[in-house]
Amino acid sequence: MKEFLHLSGRFLRSIRPGSLSVIDTQWVRLQLSAAEIQLWERMSNPDQRHGVEVARLVEAELGEEATVPVLAAALLHDVGKIESGLRTPARVLATLVWAVVPDRFASRWTRRVWPLNRLGQYRLHPEIGEELLTSAGSDKLVAAWAGDHHQAERLWRVDAALGRVLKECDDD
Repeated sequence: MKEFLHLSGRFLRSIRPGSLSVIDTQWVRLQLSAAEIQLWERMSNPDQRHGVEVARLVEAELGEEATVPVLAAALLHDVGKIESGLRTPARVLATLVWAVVPDRFASRWTRRVWPLNRLGQYRLHPEIGEELLTSAGSDKLVAAWAGDHHQAERLWRVDAALGRVLKECDDD
């Protein structure tokens, strides 16, 4: 029931109209490299808003310990979703599919034709995001968190205390 309520809230926030404020847009540009900004600009409006919400919570929680790489990790943790090309209705479907289909099918599905390849890419967004950020020359922490943000804590490659803050603020 808790998962259903969480997903319902995420869905409602994703369909909320509106874009980032000028202040938030300028703040984001201060946190990201030029290559990361190019990736950021490809992200959907709901994903950008979510990234800013997460990063602002991380900043409030960590204070001065919220370094640029930490904030970039919070902003870009979902960047891998850009490769799937799915919008909100299809993401709802993908979430439902992956709730019942074993994860081992995700990589097989990426090699299939539309729409299965898109569903597979959506499920693999952490791995795809890590690859995109590594190719963009991002700090290792930024790329690692994109790849790890849906993993169990014991599998994280970032400091556990930092990972807990990022995970809590993401509320995924």
